[in-house]
Amino acid sequence: MSDRRNFLRGAAASVVAGTSLLAGGTLSASAASQLAQVKLKPKRIIALEEHFMLPEFEGYLHETQQNLKSGLVDKVVTPLSDFGQRRLDIMDEHGIDFAVLSLSGPGVQIEPDTNKAVRLARYANDRLAAEMQKRPTRYGGFAHLAMQDPQAAADELERCVRQLQMQGGMINGETNGLYLDDRRYDVFWQRVEELAVPVYIHPGNPPDYPHMYANHPEMWGPVWSWAAETCSHALRLVFSGTFDRFPGAKIILGHMGETLPIQIWRLDSRYKIANTKYEIQHLPSWYLRRNIMLTTSGVCDDAALRCALDSMGEHNVMFSVDYPFEDTKTATDWIRNANISDSERNKVAWENAATLMKIQHL
Repeated sequence: MSDRRNFLRGAAASVVAGTSLLAGGTLSASAASQLAQVKLKPKRIIALEEHFMLPEFEGYLHETQQNLKSGLVDKVVTPLSDFGQRRLDIMDEHGIDFAVLSLSGPGVQIEPDTNKAVRLARYANDRLAAEMQKRPTRYGGFAHLAMQDPQAAADELERCVRQLQMQGGMINGETNGLYLDDRRYDVFWQRVEELAVPVYIHPGNPPDYPHMYANHPEMWGPVWSWAAETCSHALRLVFSGTFDRFPGAKIILGHMGETLPIQIWRLDSRYKIANTKYEIQHLPSWYLRRNIMLTTSGVCDDAALRCALDSMGEHNVMFSVDYPFEDTKTATDWIRNANISDSERNKVAWENAATLMKIQHL
């Protein structure tokens, strides 16, 4: 196997240099066949939806127990709580160079006491920043934000970006019934635009339990309802004109865009005949491709990736694992072997994320 790899490296180098392996200037049939099967690994891998947990937030984490089989939440606390060798060993074993860490949801998004939410969000960010400082070439961070107070959330995001060197923020769905298109959040979006950092909208449970899911607990949570909830959250931002008011704001959606890529054509088509409350300046697809980026977290599927690249654009798709809720080996093996071009592979694996979040040390 080692000899074969060396041969293929030599063959590839010869082709790139414009030289030939045979005196006649052509590859032999067997060499050409082997070379055609080569898939170059991405030069680097950045992972963006990689979670951690602190003891003070475990009570919030258990709110998600309603979405999962009994006992599963307890099992992830140990890997979530580790910032050290265990996490790094997994990253090293599977070739992840840099991970942007985020507090596992729902966090303070479900805290009814605003002052407590603001205090705990700041505490979580200080703890994350301390871990980032220990390993600045391996860990980045998304700020945890108490959206109960839009002004405080804007100020905390700025502190985390400017002082703590974080790459943006993560918000776990709605907060006390308010979605991010509410005009009370304009002060927050203005700051997002000024800072030029993305906001990752992570799934959370809605404020009510729709009858649609009655008697179907399997549909509640990560199997389906989270995708519907998070996709709808993003569309509220589009249809409310938030991205017209703040054209530089960018959001990230995980799980291959929470079904948005496959819906783009129909969103444009049906918007033309829909009743509307707000007037937006462009068709929905325009905002999806300008203001929304997505990650592959939790979706290791070639067909879904091809759809995302073709519909959203190759500059808008980024790699993630969703550690520890998804398997790192499965995700990294897949992105190395997915049926896409090597240029696309590098964009997805690290280039797009490095550009968006100004990660320069890789």
